Amino acid sequence: MLQIPMNTDANFAAAGGRSPHRDALIEVDDLRTHFFGGAGTIRAVDGVSFSIPRGKTVCVVGESGSGKSITGRSILNQVPRGGRIVSGAIRYRPNPAAAAIDLAALDPRGRDMRAIRGAQIGLISQEPMAALSPVHTIGNQMMEVIRLHLKMGKKEAREHAIETLALVGIPRPAERMESYAFQFSGGMRQRVCIALALACRPKLLIADEPTTALDVTTQANILDLLASLQAEFGLSVLFVTHDLGVVAEIADEVVVMYVGRVVEAGDVDTIFHAPVHPYTKALLQSVPRMHGQPSERLATIEGMVPSRFERPEGCSFHPRCREARAGLCDRKDPGSVVIGDGHVASCLLYEERQ
Repeated sequence: MLQIPMNTDANFAAAGGRSPHRDALIEVDDLRTHFFGGAGTIRAVDGVSFSIPRGKTVCVVGESGSGKSITGRSILNQVPRGGRIVSGAIRYRPNPAAAAIDLAALDPRGRDMRAIRGAQIGLISQEPMAALSPVHTIGNQMMEVIRLHLKMGKKEAREHAIETLALVGIPRPAERMESYAFQFSGGMRQRVCIALALACRPKLLIADEPTTALDVTTQANILDLLASLQAEFGLSVLFVTHDLGVVAEIADEVVVMYVGRVVEAGDVDTIFHAPVHPYTKALLQSVPRMHGQPSERLATIEGMVPSRFERPEGCSFHPRCREARAGLCDRKDPGSVVIGDGHVASCLLYEERQ
């Protein structure tokens, strides 16, 4: 079940979060990542807490602008220009007996963080053409990562790169080592990105919408590949997506985000079959139904995700919420409530029912 770490001032801990558990590879604890500019401060990640258990898949879901990708980048301590982690902890425990390392406290450009990034935590990005160099061969890119982190000689690194390309289903891997990114199809490029992320056999893969730009058949193949690799290597996976169909297929745990905050979290069965937050319910209701009537209108969530510079008073979701109550949801910022074992939600209406 999803484990919520203890923190003195985190909303989830105040709601009864648990003490850190040693079977969690990563514990994100009251994380805040802000962007600073002339127009003001954007609280892209605003007090987020959740855990990634060893060998499990945690899916982070929500509409565009919810802070999903920045949460993943924050775990890598690789926040885009203009932003930085301002508070909170990201406790990484390489093995159950090891002391936790606070990734948020490390220098993003320092040796310690660079030794973890790429070697122990790999990233699969949404757009492989942006992630791969257009002027270097795939082999050169693979070998650079391998030699940097695994300290292998050139010959050994080449053999390791070929083995990894074969592992992700690249045909004729020795030959394709000499190819460039533009010589691969979209699905094959994504496989190369997975190979790069896996080259050093990391403990965690962060997959940032890796199937969004792919057709349905290729998407299914990539998801099957990730599942087989996870089973073979015992990987933990943080999968960022807006596709609830993908979540239903691959997730063990689900974290639902809205405007930089976690509004609900729990195991996949609970989130899909017993959601309590109005936003989670609305997301699920907007999924097309296989057996719906041809004339049936697709349910939608009214309104838009608010601007980060004009965040509503009270609950951020209340302007779009069909269950919102005037004088309550538009005034009070919701805390988090423990619904059941591993199931938490941030909703004023549910607070009143407790």
